[in-house]
Amino acid sequence: MSISPAGGGAGTAGARLAPEIAARLKRNPDGLLPAVVQQHDTKEVLMLAWMDDEALRRTLDTGSATYWSRSRGEYWVKGATSGNVQRVVGVALDCDGDTLLVRVDQTGAACHTGDHTCFDAGELPLGGGTAPAGAREPA
Repeated sequence: MSISPAGGGAGTAGARLAPEIAARLKRNPDGLLPAVVQQHDTKEVLMLAWMDDEALRRTLDTGSATYWSRSRGEYWVKGATSGNVQRVVGVALDCDGDTLLVRVDQTGAACHTGDHTCFDAGELPLGGGTAPAGAREPA
């Protein structure tokens, strides 16, 4: 199990998330919040990632989407190696303080599989195992 680094990780010397923002966050036991990533103009949900205080600080400070990789146990800037960059347009905190909405301008694929969005795998059936009338597969 990869846990977010204690104390916010290895950011810029002495840099911390603004206390008024940090005080509003309700983190999971690993110190993380889910970040729903949305294309800012189409409102399409692209992916879900995880942030701790340091990832959020870096994202707000740089405008580059920065996440905590639970599998690798390190920070990653979306597109740093793939070129599929997310330029952050805005970040909102939900009413409970436990989920972030990161609005981005996505360049290239958002999903690590190379798909435009991580939600291209198709709809799950509703009610009795069949797709609802009028439901369509994502394009």
